[in-house]
Amino acid sequence: MLSLLLNADLYDPSPRGRAHLLVAGERIVWVGTDVPRLGREVPVSEHDLAGRRVIPGLIDCHVHLTGGGGEAGPETRVPPLALSRMTAGGITTAVGLLGTDDAIRTPAELVTVARGINAEGLSAYCLTGGYHVPPATVTGDVRRDLVLIDLVLGVGEVAISDHRSSQPTHDELLRVAADAHVGGLMSGKAGILHLHVGDGERGLQPVRDALDRSELPAMVFNPTHVNRRKALFDEALALAERGCTVDITAFPVAEGEDAWDAAESLIRYLSSGLPPERVTVSSDGGGCLPTFDADGRVVEMDVGRPAALVETIRRLLACGQSLERMLPAFTTNPARLLRLPRKGHLTAGADADLVVLDEAGGVLDVMARGRWHVRDGRVAIRGTFE
Repeated sequence: MLSLLLNADLYDPSPRGRAHLLVAGERIVWVGTDVPRLGREVPVSEHDLAGRRVIPGLIDCHVHLTGGGGEAGPETRVPPLALSRMTAGGITTAVGLLGTDDAIRTPAELVTVARGINAEGLSAYCLTGGYHVPPATVTGDVRRDLVLIDLVLGVGEVAISDHRSSQPTHDELLRVAADAHVGGLMSGKAGILHLHVGDGERGLQPVRDALDRSELPAMVFNPTHVNRRKALFDEALALAERGCTVDITAFPVAEGEDAWDAAESLIRYLSSGLPPERVTVSSDGGGCLPTFDADGRVVEMDVGRPAALVETIRRLLACGQSLERMLPAFTTNPARLLRLPRKGHLTAGADADLVVLDEAGGVLDVMARGRWHVRDGRVAIRGTFE
C-alpha cells in the first residue's frame, strides 16, 4: 500500500510551503506541489494533513536504550526505554549508549536492544564503550566493533572531567579517539568519540589538548552535556570554532542554576556566528540525572525524558524562534554527524520518518519508516512488552 500525504506545510527542514508526499514502504518516493495521478489499480491510502507543519523525524543522538543510572546502588538502575516513550516525543531515530554502568550493562546487550527497536519499527543505532577506558566492547576491540557490527557508529559516552570517569590520561584518550576514527574510516561510518563532560574544573581541556597534540580531525571529538555549566558552554563554543560538533542536553534547569537550558543554549549558539551545522540537541533519555554531594554521593536523581526534545522545540517556538532556524539541530545536523544520509530530511529517496506538529509545536502524528506510530496525539504502535 502506498501512502499519499496531502497538504503538508513542509519543512525539510527549510520551509518548502504547501506540498504532497508519496510514501512507498519505508521510503519517500515523491514530493511535489501537484497531486500525483495514480491509476485506480494502485492501492493508496490518502491522509489530508490540512496545512499542518510537517518536519523530519527527530534524531536523538544520546539515548540510554537499556537504561542508565545505578550510581546509588542496584535499585537506582533505570529500566530500558519503551518504544512509545520515544515515538510520543517525535523521535524516529535513536542512538543508544552506555554510561556509568558499562560493567553489568554491556555493548552486546545494547546492540541486541537496538536490533529489537529496529524490529519494532524505529531506526536505532548505538555506540560501543561507556564511561570508562579501556572501552567495553563486543569483539574486544573498538575498531572491530565498528567494522563488523552494522549498528555501531562510534564510541561513547566516554567520561571526562567527572569523578565517575576512569580519569583517562591524554594518551589513553587519544588512543580511543584514534581507534574510533580509523574504525570509522574502515567501515564508512561516523567514527566519532562521544564524550560525556562532567562538572570537573578541567572542563573541555582534555579535548583542547587532544587537538593541539595530535593529527586527529576535530570532527572526531563530540562533547555532550556542554550546557551543564555556563563557563563550559563558552568552552564548547570555542571547540565548535575549531571544528567539533557540540551536543546540548535537554535536561531540566532550575532558576538561578549555573547552567543554560537547551532552548537558551541553542539560541546562544545560533546567535554566536559559528557554523550552524556544528550543534545538536539530545535528550539523555533513560539516563540518570543525579545530584552529588561533596563526597560524590547521590543526594537526588531524575531521569532523562525523550519528550524533552519536542518540548524544547515548543519553548523555542513560544519565544519567537523560527522553526527553520532551530530544526537542523534536531534533524540534519545529527544526520550529517552520524553519516545517516537518508535521515533528517524529507525528499525523494529519504526514509519516511516525519512528525506532524500541532498548532503549539507539539506532536500530533509520527510516521517512522513508513508506518504511523502516533495518530492524533495517541500512540498507535507499542513495543512488544508495553
